[in-house]
Amino acid sequence: MKNKFLNFIIIAKAIKIVIFLIIFFFSDILAKDSISVMSFNIRYGLADDGENSWQFRNKFVFDVIKTNNPDLIGLQEALFFQVEEILNEFPEYKMVGVGRDDGKLAGELSCILYKSDKISVDTSSTFWFSDTPEIPGTRHWGNNYNRICTWGKFELKNSDKSLYYYNLHLDHESEIAREKSVDLLIQKIGNLKENNPIIISGDFNCGETSVPIQNILKEFSDTFRLINSQQENEGTFNGFTGDISYERIDYILINDFFETKMAEIIRTNYNGKFPSDHFPISAQIILK
Repeated sequence: MKNKFLNFIIIAKAIKIVIFLIIFFFSDILAKDSISVMSFNIRYGLADDGENSWQFRNKFVFDVIKTNNPDLIGLQEALFFQVEEILNEFPEYKMVGVGRDDGKLAGELSCILYKSDKISVDTSSTFWFSDTPEIPGTRHWGNNYNRICTWGKFELKNSDKSLYYYNLHLDHESEIAREKSVDLLIQKIGNLKENNPIIISGDFNCGETSVPIQNILKEFSDTFRLINSQQENEGTFNGFTGDISYERIDYILINDFFETKMAEIIRTNYNGKFPSDHFPISAQIILK
C-alpha cells in the first residue's frame, strides 16, 4: 500500500510538471505572437491651441506612450518635428511614413512607429485618397485637405510570421470623401496576392453607424467592439476638455487572422490637461 501511495505521488508530480511545461511552451508561443497596437491622433503641432499647444503637452504624449509601451503606433496629424521628438524620446522605435503634401516631409504624416527590437519592416509605402492615389498631394472627392494612408509589411522577429498594417486619417468634412477613401482602402488590400494578417488603425472622422465604418466592417472587425458592449459616452474626440459624449471616431480594426485580448480608450489626463484633442486607443491582439 505504501509503495502504491508513493507511486501515486510520483505520477501526480510528473503530471504537474508536464502541465507546467505545456503551459510554459504555449505561453511562450502566445507571447511571441502577441502584439500591442496604439492609434493616436496627436493633434497638429503648429495649431495655436493656447495652453494646449504642443510645447505644453508633448511630455503628456510621451508619458502615454511610455506607460502603454505599444509594439506598433499609428499616428495621425503628426508633423515631422513632432515625430522627431517622439523618436528622440523613444529610440527603440523606428518610423515609416511621409508627409501628405509632397510625399516627403511636408504636411501631416499618418506614420507608423514600430518597436525595432521586436518588429522589422519588409516594405512600406503611402497612397493618397484620390483618383490618383500614387501621386503625392492629390485630392478629388470634395475634401479640402490631402488625406493619406501609410502601410507597411512587418515581420515579427521572434517568429516566422508577418503582417500588414495600414494607418490612415480620413477627411473631417466630406462624407463622400470618407466613403470613397474606405472603398479605395478595401481595393488596395484586396490587391494583395494572398490572404494576410491585417491591422488597420486611424482617425476615420465618423461614427460606428456611418456608411464608411459599416462598409469596412464587412471585411474587418472592430477590436473595441469585440471586447466592449455598446454603451453611452464612448467618444474618442474630446476637444481638450475630456468630454466623452462625442462619437467614437478612432478605430483599430483586424481581420480573422487575429484574436483580440484587450481593447480600450485611454483617457489619461494630467490634472485636467489632456495629451491631445483625441483620446488614444489601444488593443492587445494575438496572431492565431
